[in-house]
Amino acid sequence: MGPISRAFSDLAAQLAALAGTRLELFGLEARDAGDRLLCRLAALLAAAVFFLLALLVATLAVALAFWPTEYRFLALGLLALLYAVSGAGLAGWLVHRLKHDPDPFSVTAEVLREDARALGDGVQDRPTARLVPDDPIPGDEP
Repeated sequence: MGPISRAFSDLAAQLAALAGTRLELFGLEARDAGDRLLCRLAALLAAAVFFLLALLVATLAVALAFWPTEYRFLALGLLALLYAVSGAGLAGWLVHRLKHDPDPFSVTAEVLREDARALGDGVQDRPTARLVPDDPIPGDEP
């Protein structure tokens, strides 16, 4: 095997190792993003169930407390307003979190950008190999 084919095989081995490392990093980030999403969804579902149960009991308690008085419609209206404001606040918080959460796979993308810069700089920094030598080959006539 000549030096050029050895250099190409070394380059191919290095590129394969680089790609393997980057794929492992991508897999780790994918698993981490999936775990975070699953955890958030489970917490959201549990919180929603408990808040709905508490809301139902509180609404019934307030309605029963004010039912014999003339303020029963005012109490129900204020409860509805409180629920609407709470829902809007939670929706706003969720939108804010979705906009400001880090992008999934941002670490992988940054590492790949650094790799591209390093490979691009490495190609520009190295002198290019000349296919035709400046010195004539001994024994050849021009």
